[in-house]
Amino acid sequence: MAKKEESKPRSYWHWVLRIFLMSVVLSAVLSFASGVVLADAGYALAVLVLVLFILLGIVFDVIGVAVTAADTRPFHSMAAHREKGAREALYLLKNAEKASSFCNDVVGDICGIVSGSTAAVIVVRLQASFSTQSILLSISVTALISGLTIGGKAIGKKLALDRSTDVVLRAAKLLSIFHIGRK
Repeated sequence: MAKKEESKPRSYWHWVLRIFLMSVVLSAVLSFASGVVLADAGYALAVLVLVLFILLGIVFDVIGVAVTAADTRPFHSMAAHREKGAREALYLLKNAEKASSFCNDVVGDICGIVSGSTAAVIVVRLQASFSTQSILLSISVTALISGLTIGGKAIGKKLALDRSTDVVLRAAKLLSIFHIGRK
């Protein structure tokens, strides 16, 4: 019994290290991609990149909430009938704490940070275009992005709670393409 108790903290710290490394890598990749796209982008493309990061954060927030709210019973039945994505869904639900942490904390927070950086690029360009250093422009853009992100996540949380089985199954079907969660 002592061995099992000893392995649990090691497993926890291993997960913390893995999630830290995944966060660093994913953040670097998304920041780099955003920087490359925004380097010579006009307003339309910059706003599109911003909207994509906001939507990505909302989608992953929905998945993270759904994974913590879903019941395993329908997925056991689906797995018994060999439905696509059922095994991956069970994997997500078995690892709900980690899946939720990855979706809500890693991807969600990174999208929030990158969308903030993208907003800063848009504000600087707008200020340069209009030869102004108006703090009101910065406040307005930041407030709008915050409202869209928080409002979108609020709508998404309701969806995730009301339709958790559907949300998890859709995410699991996507994961099944990459064989994540299969043994």
